Amino acid sequence: MTRVAAGRDALRAHLLRTRLAGPAVPTPRQNNLRHYRLFAQRDPKALMGLDPERAWDEDAVLALMAERVGVDPDPRYTEGPDTIDPELTLAGLDRLAALLRRTADGRGSVLVGTGHPLKLAGFHGALARALEAAGCTVRTPARGLRFREPTPDGDRTRVLDQVGAVTAVRSLDGADARGRIGSGELLHTHSAQPVRLALTALAEAGHTPPDLLLGDHGWLCGAGRLGIPAGGLADCNDVAPFVGEAEGAVAVVVPVDDGSAPASYRPLSDYVLQQADLAPYKA
Repeated sequence: MTRVAAGRDALRAHLLRTRLAGPAVPTPRQNNLRHYRLFAQRDPKALMGLDPERAWDEDAVLALMAERVGVDPDPRYTEGPDTIDPELTLAGLDRLAALLRRTADGRGSVLVGTGHPLKLAGFHGALARALEAAGCTVRTPARGLRFREPTPDGDRTRVLDQVGAVTAVRSLDGADARGRIGSGELLHTHSAQPVRLALTALAEAGHTPPDLLLGDHGWLCGAGRLGIPAGGLADCNDVAPFVGEAEGAVAVVVPVDDGSAPASYRPLSDYVLQQADLAPYKA
């Protein structure tokens, strides 16, 4: 068995063991269908900054997610566990590796951001460090930038911060008396507002748009909508990135559960870097 085949077999087993993919991922069917319905209704949160080119009704969304993620295609199946096909996850990781390799070959600039800072910052950060070691420039343009974000409880002040090379959103609610950066809670968000602010900060600093955006949620969709090559991860209830990929706005989306323990994503980043022939796996 070749090294690549052995690596894929080991990663497939890891995906199934940790339920990052497989026949019963943590996100249940009823949650998926609710998000599919919201996307079909063009709910702003479900769109994640994407502006779809075509109308997507619930049947079309389910068909797309069955094709690209591996969820059950039967609309009559409405409750219980749902599926992410591990073969589609592996194929997505291969495409992401090829995207990283092209960026590394061109010594491109990279912007990295996440709406899942407590779960996925390690995955994205590992890819960013490898690209930087290969000669790419990783941009961190907007640390400390404050903005107002609508919430069900009214507008709240947020701040952009860095988790290593990865840009994320922090709350200033409950921060220390000075509201210092790093003192608030890291937040889960689907919003594209952070990537728009980061890209504006890049432009105001005199930089061209990045050659690659690595991320998830609104980072993928917001960057892709602006024509920036974007790649990253999305769960089986995150329709917008997969629609973006289908319509050509987002370069690569890897279907995988996005709410698991941070350490469970380390084998995925290891695999991507090995496939991309980037340090620490460069031959």
